[in-house]
Amino acid sequence: MGGFLDYMPGTSSLHKLNPLVKLIASFLLCVACFIVDHHYFVAGVILLVLLLARVAGRDVLKRSVRMLKTLVKFSLLLFVLQVLFIREGTVLLHLPFQLVITDVGLSFSLLFVLRLFAATMPLGLMLSITQMSDLTNVLVEKVGLPYKYAFALMTTIRFIPLFSQEMAGIMEAQTARGVEFDTKNFFKKIRLLLPLCVPLLISSVRKIDGAAVSAELRGFHLRTRHSGYRKY
Repeated sequence: MGGFLDYMPGTSSLHKLNPLVKLIASFLLCVACFIVDHHYFVAGVILLVLLLARVAGRDVLKRSVRMLKTLVKFSLLLFVLQVLFIREGTVLLHLPFQLVITDVGLSFSLLFVLRLFAATMPLGLMLSITQMSDLTNVLVEKVGLPYKYAFALMTTIRFIPLFSQEMAGIMEAQTARGVEFDTKNFFKKIRLLLPLCVPLLISSVRKIDGAAVSAELRGFHLRTRHSGYRKY
């Protein structure tokens, strides 16, 4: 099962769009969610992204739904913290330890979480239906971004799923040695994950060094704006 940022091949109209159009559209959707202070508008953006994912294909839609479920799990803690620490507005519920839930806190927390969804999902969809090489080339050719900066940006995005897979492999190896990562104790799990940062860092440095050597052997320092053969 691929990561959230891996390219998913397809023949839909969204796949065939100019990469710059997809990049600008996803960026505008993200910005619009922070400009408009309306819950229904932000929720509508989320539904629009899911609809576009369906147009791109069933597999893309499944990935978008999985991303939404992951964001829901991640945002639950943020939602609770926002609700409990915003004391402005009319009190709706009194809790122990002098904690209260207000209408302003509830509205703001819900909008905060919806914006998190709506700002993440368009970019995830764009990366799922656009190849990294196309994004790099269009940023260099059309936007005029220096190639080394475009390459660094896209390489960073490309390495995120690789690091995630590497971390999963390290965790599986530790699980085979008897380490229990499925514990429900949050602090214990953090304590078990911290030592894994060292082998992940070593593996990451090796991959980055190998990528740098490979780029140099392919004449990275000679590449210019007009080196790409594909026109957009």
